[in-house]
Amino acid sequence: MAELKTKQNGGDVEAFLDAVDGEQRRMDAKDLCALMARVTGEPPVMWGPSIIGFGKDHLVYASGRELDWMSIGFSPRKAALTLYLTCDLEQLSGPLADLGKYTHGKGCLYIKKLTDVDQAALENLIEIAFENSGKAED
Repeated sequence: MAELKTKQNGGDVEAFLDAVDGEQRRMDAKDLCALMARVTGEPPVMWGPSIIGFGKDHLVYASGRELDWMSIGFSPRKAALTLYLTCDLEQLSGPLADLGKYTHGKGCLYIKKLTDVDQAALENLIEIAFENSGKAED
């Protein structure tokens, strides 16, 4: 099995955030980082070259596959802020209904700008995702 490339590392979160292109995206990334740190009670840590994670879970899948992964995290990608909520977002239709403008995959939420979403709903969603992290599925 191939080794996981995205791993927790000693990268400088503040320097990474300071280098984010675009003033609005940089401010949104810093605000989101502060929100996630406050909600989770965990310090921000770099995972790979471009993801900031909070908390760490040791996942064991039904297949026997094991890995360490962030409990939740995000990356200020060029197209959108990508939130790695590590839970099945289809199960969070209630909290997502109040969020505002976003798109999503199975465990990722894509937000163009923080002003596009309701801040209380985002905080609630982050809290729920963090509480439900660490439950591996195949």
